[in-house]
Amino acid sequence: MTVPVVAVLVLLAGLAALTGHTLVNVTRWLRRPADRPGRVGEPVAVLLPVRDEAARVTPCLRALLAQRDVPELRIVVLDDGSTDGTAEVVRAVVDGDPRVTLLTGVTPPPGWLGKPHACHQLAQRADPAATALVFVDADVVLAPGAVAAAVAELRAARVTLLSPYPRILVATVGDRLVQPLLQWLWLTFLPLRAMERSARPSLAAAGGQFLVVDRAGYTAAGGHAAVRDRVLEDIELARAVKRAGGRIALADGSRLADCRMYDTWPQLRDGYTKSLWASFGHPGAAAAVLALLGLLYVAPPLLLVAALLAGAPTVAALAGAGYLLGVTGRVVSARATGGRWWPDALAHPVSVVVLGWLTVRSYHLRKRRRLSWRGRPVG
Repeated sequence: MTVPVVAVLVLLAGLAALTGHTLVNVTRWLRRPADRPGRVGEPVAVLLPVRDEAARVTPCLRALLAQRDVPELRIVVLDDGSTDGTAEVVRAVVDGDPRVTLLTGVTPPPGWLGKPHACHQLAQRADPAATALVFVDADVVLAPGAVAAAVAELRAARVTLLSPYPRILVATVGDRLVQPLLQWLWLTFLPLRAMERSARPSLAAAGGQFLVVDRAGYTAAGGHAAVRDRVLEDIELARAVKRAGGRIALADGSRLADCRMYDTWPQLRDGYTKSLWASFGHPGAAAAVLALLGLLYVAPPLLLVAALLAGAPTVAALAGAGYLLGVTGRVVSARATGGRWWPDALAHPVSVVVLGWLTVRSYHLRKRRRLSWRGRPVG
């Protein structure tokens, strides 16, 4: 065998292992909360931070008010310095419902970022009797039984923190290229069973759009005060829970919740840019990960084209198999989490390239101290 063939075979083996890992995660270890778990007997507080969400908070609130099977449900909404009339929209939708409390947030003190501070205020003002806290973002719309199902799964799994990942809605080309990578990345590279069993804080993941925590465990971990200056406060909260001796779990929440994270490409671009640097940490680590992703998922289709032009059918066949393995992993993760897979998965190499560009942009703007979100500096 020639050197190129050997190299492509090694690449193929790596892709096969990763795609197989995705399949194992999906079929064996990914938790799926029951659609109708029955009545939840404990008090539950749903906590909703909002900042300039007048245009999209209504569906979220209506879905919260329609929750069933949680008789002791209380909802706390915190208006975090909105300037677009969000509070007025909340009052109109709630219409005096006694289950809902609307708070006016205060400016984050030095050392705090906006989202952790808003969540901290909400947790502090939640009903003292509530034994489970459910954090929800304004871009999330819950199914009627979502809160009951999530709390029931939290207790059944015997964990401190459960992250039921919503179904991410996509509309634009940018959405379709980037958003599916969220689920694909953790289903491909994170061993879910080991994450649940291991006490290592580094082995953690969570999504802040829909997050359920045991209140006692949340308090023992220091709550959001423990992650006050963290851009990825959801993942850091999961790590804090592990440091305090608690356990965490991920779940497929695609039947429980929908989330339309960004309406436009600039919003999506800036949303990822503000936080990708924090996902990787040191720039050297980011460079290594991006190089590996490029080698595994971008190189095969490029090599396929080059081999076809050079008349190397063996290399072309192997490269084509590598490309299809990468696409297959994307299909498996999308189908398992309610995502769109056809024909979007065919553009998986392009998605990886866009992710790389967003990551480079994130580090560049952070170095220039130009990262911000919703009018507040981050990073």
